[in-house]
Amino acid sequence: MNEQAILRRNEFEKWMLNKKQGNGRPYAPKTISDYAVALAGAAKKLKEASALETTNMFEIGEYDRYVKVKAIITTAEGFEEIDRKARTQDFTQGLKFYKEFLEDKEHAAMTESARSNSSEEAYHDKNIILYGPPGTGKTYHTVIYAVAMIENKPLQDIVEEAGADGGYEQVKTRYDKYKAAGQIVFTTFHQSYGYEEFMEGIKPVMANAEETGADSGDISYKIEPGIFKRFCEKAGEPIVAADNDYGIREEPVIWKVSLGDSKDKGVIKRYCYEHGMIRLGWDEYGENVNEATVYANGGKGVINAFVNEMQQGDIVLVLKDEKHIGAIGVVAGDYEWREDLDSYKRTRKVNWLLKGDDVNINVVEMNGGVKLTLSSVYRLHRVTLNNVLSILQEHQAALPQSVARENPNNYVFIIDEVNRGNISKIFGELITLIEPSKRLGMREATSLQLPYSGELFGVPNNVYLLATMNTADRSIARLDTALRRRFAFAEMMPRPQLLSSLQIDGTGLDLEKMLDMINRRIEALYDREHMLGHAYFLGLKNEPTLEKLGQLFEHAVIPLLQEYFYDDYEKIRLVLGDNRKADERDRFITEVAINANDLFGSGGDRYADERKTYRINAEAFKREEAYRGIYENRSAANAAVQP
Repeated sequence: MNEQAILRRNEFEKWMLNKKQGNGRPYAPKTISDYAVALAGAAKKLKEASALETTNMFEIGEYDRYVKVKAIITTAEGFEEIDRKARTQDFTQGLKFYKEFLEDKEHAAMTESARSNSSEEAYHDKNIILYGPPGTGKTYHTVIYAVAMIENKPLQDIVEEAGADGGYEQVKTRYDKYKAAGQIVFTTFHQSYGYEEFMEGIKPVMANAEETGADSGDISYKIEPGIFKRFCEKAGEPIVAADNDYGIREEPVIWKVSLGDSKDKGVIKRYCYEHGMIRLGWDEYGENVNEATVYANGGKGVINAFVNEMQQGDIVLVLKDEKHIGAIGVVAGDYEWREDLDSYKRTRKVNWLLKGDDVNINVVEMNGGVKLTLSSVYRLHRVTLNNVLSILQEHQAALPQSVARENPNNYVFIIDEVNRGNISKIFGELITLIEPSKRLGMREATSLQLPYSGELFGVPNNVYLLATMNTADRSIARLDTALRRRFAFAEMMPRPQLLSSLQIDGTGLDLEKMLDMINRRIEALYDREHMLGHAYFLGLKNEPTLEKLGQLFEHAVIPLLQEYFYDDYEKIRLVLGDNRKADERDRFITEVAINANDLFGSGGDRYADERKTYRINAEAFKREEAYRGIYENRSAANAAVQP
């Protein structure tokens, strides 16, 4: 073996150490070593070995060249015999992984080249928070960010597209399409939001007699995955090839089935294995069942699942005992009633991928710690396609790489009002797993055991976390330190210039100047995190009237200022310019002096000396000059300036 081949073999073995199986676990060092040994010399056993440019795959470092050699090897006479005689899949699996290894190396080289030759790359932080005062378009921008992330395009490209006439509607249409496909999920944090809703928790449910064996109506408890865990599981699921040889459909349902019972001593199970089928009883109800059928001996739910819910392309796991399965198959046909069979006449054709008396696979862990029951047919909600593929790979089942491939799609999980939730409580151990370097498939990939289910969990690398944060509720300086370290931040501030073309009918009001002046005053009297966003005024585009502007001030602007300044009306008057308006009718907040003697009688001024009260002036909402006075000094030269 030449020096380059030795170095490449070492690189391959290190690369394999970072690969994860379908269940999230790393490959054992011995398994990796066996793959490397097979790659280095197994091709010598082929009759066509002399025709190959090399039988040591590590001497091939170019992807295209390797693909050609691999095609010759896999079509050569005796190729399948190599693994069959060794009773392993080391050569087949090694060839598959070495192809991925070279593909990754080539992709990394192309990416590095693109980075060095391009000033702008389509890159997005894995975790990002859009933060700013209320009304600055944070939620609006989540649509733009999410589409850019999913389509892996520079953010500026989508921003420019959304800014064109009708462009935002087109971007939003794509956003809705991705959301319907499950690539985008939107949730809002609140004070009672917890780990149980986000990751997983234990929830009470009405017992399903068919699945659990309990009496129908009893309360039972089950471990329920949270919204983010389900999202990550979907993002991590492999993509099934539409034309795969085994007929697995795109999103197969995983079913548990029992074949026969203890009385037949395995006869029905062996018959099913030999003839490629699964069978179900309750023959006394006849071939067709409907709403009028009387299920005197039970079985209604099981029969409905077998006949109506199960589909071609679904996967079946055959019960061996309460912890183990003894076979895996793919449903290959519709429901059939076989009159030629003595019993168990309800059938479906199945392509068996793994079966045999020596197959004994424990599935309790992947089933969330729940044991299997004797019920003949029910859906395994917790078992995933990744779990099944992992089992097949571990048992060297002949399942080619063409069946499924790594999910190439990007997924965006949006958290609105992230600062309103108790971050430590909600994220738990996830706070470590969301780091880009700790994602599955990365060099520092990390998986942790979840506290309720005991499952190993990691965050896929194709998942993006996009959050919004209202700085009027909490400054980023007060945000959980652990969260702040793991997120990038994009500030969203008011953009008064977006109001420059907005005209209020019958007036000459300059809304851009008005909003700019309000925010400059808020910043001076409070801080920049409590400014007023431009989005409050964008609704005027559809109804640009003074009446609508008055409603906005009366029901949104002034209540917000009251909240900001804790009813300190002197500061509110300063923000609105009321202290500079000569005409009292133009002041949104008017002063009312207290006559203490009138209120309390003689001597009352000792208790209320020089105090004032304030009133909201409804008349000002209807006057153009009230709004103009916010940004222009309309007081007469000889008018007394209000304090």
